[in-house]
Amino acid sequence: MELEKLSSVEEAEMLGNGNHIPEPDSERMTLSDGYEGAESTTAECEEFLPHVSGKKPIQFTDFEGKTSFGMSVFNLSNAIMGSGILGLAYAMSNTGIVIFVILLICIALLSAYSIHLLLRSAGFVGIRAYEQVGQKAFGQPGKIVAAVIISLHNTGAMSSYLYIVKYELPLVIQAFLQLKESNGMWYMNGNYLIVIVSILIILPLALMRQLGYLGYTSGFSLSCMVFFLISLIYKKFQIPCPLPVYGNESQHSKHLLYSDSSNHTVQEQCTAKLFTINPQTAYTIPILAFAFVCHPEVLPIYTELRSPTKKRMQNVANVSVTAMFVMYLITAMFGYLTFYANVEPELLHTFNRVDPLDTLILCVRLAVLVAVTLTVPVVLFPIRRAIQQLLFPGKTFRWFRHVVIAITLLICVNLLVIFVPNIRDIFGIIGATSAPSLIFILPGLFYVRIVPNDRESLKSRAKIQAICFATLGFIFMIMSLTFIILDWSRTEGGSRIGGH
Repeated sequence: MELEKLSSVEEAEMLGNGNHIPEPDSERMTLSDGYEGAESTTAECEEFLPHVSGKKPIQFTDFEGKTSFGMSVFNLSNAIMGSGILGLAYAMSNTGIVIFVILLICIALLSAYSIHLLLRSAGFVGIRAYEQVGQKAFGQPGKIVAAVIISLHNTGAMSSYLYIVKYELPLVIQAFLQLKESNGMWYMNGNYLIVIVSILIILPLALMRQLGYLGYTSGFSLSCMVFFLISLIYKKFQIPCPLPVYGNESQHSKHLLYSDSSNHTVQEQCTAKLFTINPQTAYTIPILAFAFVCHPEVLPIYTELRSPTKKRMQNVANVSVTAMFVMYLITAMFGYLTFYANVEPELLHTFNRVDPLDTLILCVRLAVLVAVTLTVPVVLFPIRRAIQQLLFPGKTFRWFRHVVIAITLLICVNLLVIFVPNIRDIFGIIGATSAPSLIFILPGLFYVRIVPNDRESLKSRAKIQAICFATLGFIFMIMSLTFIILDWSRTEGGSRIGGH
């Protein structure tokens, strides 16, 4: 026993001095390996693990995750799936079916590969914190950059979820009350509703100490999105084209609504396009990249995985990415083939053109609202972790700090959603910057810097692939930002799409 403890301490000292230890491919990785100092080790263990008074302190070699493989898949899938699923049909309408499918396959494969690079990098230094991996690769600047990008990205994702609550929940209440128009009461005001939802539902879940416990809410959230998908497929065979809608005029008369351009013929509106290019195509790559970002959650989920090995965690990632790829593809395909040229940036808004009081559509709205609401706490965890890594490194767990950070984050996101009238362009920028950084640039650079040259030289195939991978991220970022800025210069107040 003494030899085991001595060996663990020696490993920690090696890692604290910046030295590398061989990568234990088949051994169980520990959360505390590679953290600098015993105090930091205790802090990280306490952040993710339940404490039972009376048990012996957790050592380097007896860390034990509690979350099953299935729950980990639910958590990671829920982290991948976001509000971007509602914009995929619109993205397909601006690229055509063939281009969209090719881009979706490429982004899914690249996302799985980037998770592989991230797990390999974390394995070489025995660390399961994104910010700490950045510190091992580039020192304090690497830690700050990783924490800032994670916070920026997840703040945008949380805002997009609450925006859905802001605009969809009043419609659900209106349908339940059988109101033909808003009556001006406070319970029809989206700003009040997001505050109420944040306090009553999101905050209690965000205050949970272990991310693994959210596996149950993640599973329920995914079930809601599966119901949304099934309903979308059913509606494909119920809604005709051209689109019959109930107008918002005083008589609420039923009429045919054609696309926003009156020059479009009925045939053009009801014909699927295999290839198409227009100014809105520039947003497709940021949308798809943003929709597959789950990397800030990968290492915390890895931390809590039962019997954690890199192979087991990679399997969790592969299953999650594959499941979300299938859901994304089916949602985009049936959403586009239902509304064609009439599809809107947010798919649920398009159903308003049919019948806002339709019972099935009401249930779909409610399911999506539940799904995005239960996803917010999962996305909040990495932001809180990034803040703790930057402002309170090496500090032990404190409930006061844990609660204050969560409340502060929710207040900031609520204010953003309430006072920013149009956040789509902000999401476009976030999707064009943070998503390529988290998927392509940082995992590639971390791998090149962290893996010792005596294990893999710069001329090795793995490192050349990692360098090309990071370069591809820079190219995506520059191209996306350029096209978005050009679109802004051409269009003022036009319909744009972005977000998770």
